[in-house]
Amino acid sequence: MDTETAPAFPQLNKPAPDFTAPTTHGEKSLADYRGKWLVLFSHPADFTPVCTTEFMGFANAHDKFAAMNCELLGLSIDSPHSHIAWVRNIKEHWGVEIKFPIIADLSMQVAKAYGMIQPGASDTSAVRATFIIDPEGILRAMVYYPMSNGRSIDEFVRLVSALQTSDTNKVATPENWQPGDKVIVPPPMTVDAADKRASEGYDYTDWYFSKTTV
Repeated sequence: MDTETAPAFPQLNKPAPDFTAPTTHGEKSLADYRGKWLVLFSHPADFTPVCTTEFMGFANAHDKFAAMNCELLGLSIDSPHSHIAWVRNIKEHWGVEIKFPIIADLSMQVAKAYGMIQPGASDTSAVRATFIIDPEGILRAMVYYPMSNGRSIDEFVRLVSALQTSDTNKVATPENWQPGDKVIVPPPMTVDAADKRASEGYDYTDWYFSKTTV
């Protein structure tokens, strides 16, 4: 692949690419979200059916994200007027209010910085990319979906909660972990610690696999 046209990709556990961009709620920058978690997500285009369902899904989960100190920020390579018309159309036809901002990325500057443009899948529109950024501006998770298939919004609610649980308690979460489920204790790093693990009061299966409640 030509290195000059290869899409850029941000890296996990590194600072998220900075940006300042026009949105449906005025100009927004990454610095505006310092101190909060942020779910930044892109969609291919306004007034498309799959994107409409996703935006309604994010809107319906807005209060769940807010309860976790997490903001939502959409993006597509459309004009501010297109975004405004689409938001009004969603409210008119489905009664769903889009309370979060949508970046109007006509220059594709933000989309390119985050690797939302995927040659072979999309050249002038953003794929369904989702980025979770922590309160320090560090990129903690990123998920890409194809143009044809909508995201599960519940998964991003779950993932933000899982990341916060891991940060607070220094633990990992198992497959399909849900809030209130037991979490995985980090495995011992020495033979002596492994020998003691069974007596430490955890839900013990083996020296490397123990769970607890947080």
